[in-house]
Amino acid sequence: MGRALVGGLLRSGTRPEQLSVGEKTAATRELLAREFGVNASADNTQAAEGAAVVVLAVKPQDAVPTLAGLASVFARQRPLVVSVAAGIRIAALEAVCGPGITVVRAMPNRPALVGAGITGLYAASGISPAQRTSVASVLGSVGETVWVPTEEALDVVTAVSGSGPAYFFLLAELMAEAGERLGLEAPTARRLASATLYGSGLLAHAPDCDLKRSRTEVTSPGGTTEAALRVLESADLRTTVAQALGAAVRRSRELAAATSNTLTGA
Repeated sequence: MGRALVGGLLRSGTRPEQLSVGEKTAATRELLAREFGVNASADNTQAAEGAAVVVLAVKPQDAVPTLAGLASVFARQRPLVVSVAAGIRIAALEAVCGPGITVVRAMPNRPALVGAGITGLYAASGISPAQRTSVASVLGSVGETVWVPTEEALDVVTAVSGSGPAYFFLLAELMAEAGERLGLEAPTARRLASATLYGSGLLAHAPDCDLKRSRTEVTSPGGTTEAALRVLESADLRTTVAQALGAAVRRSRELAAATSNTLTGA
């Protein structure tokens, strides 16, 4: 996700010299420097020096050690910290960052890799309008952004959009498999399913799109689409989807609690 943000910021007009990346893996540092022309350092303190915004794009277990190593920089600079580390609550992040540091949590999704992502954002009440604008600018470089009113709502964002691409990939995968069983060659079935997923996504993304209306417009009375949808409805797909997202929300909260317990030693 850090690499996606670097690419998105550069595409949106940020100059390479305005970005600095802390990366412990030498091969990745060399790739970032070669591909994007940004300064990539093995020293996170050096990377964060002078930064107005620090993006924490690491695995959850690496978040606290990474932030702890930046304490001296944070004390001097008071940057805005944006965390895309899943499951770690703001209270835990603020405790490590130190006093006076505003922390924002972001939950992007995989389409950010191609500039078509959407990111759920949450910050405590102390965030300023200018800081909100800065966060939206950074994450907006890889797609849309939405602010949610509570930190718990980020668990729902995770279920809907964070995990969401996998649901659509699964449906396309199953459609391709069924098409192959019904007589299509495998490459043709995969291409048809993938292109349908892509095109439908473009239609759904139109500003005036109403999802229910769009579905109805494709469904001619007595036609093939109606026959297929009747099977899905008889299998209670609506309840299955609701249960699936509910399971994702619960798991997100379980992981957050487990992470918090680990960080606090509980």
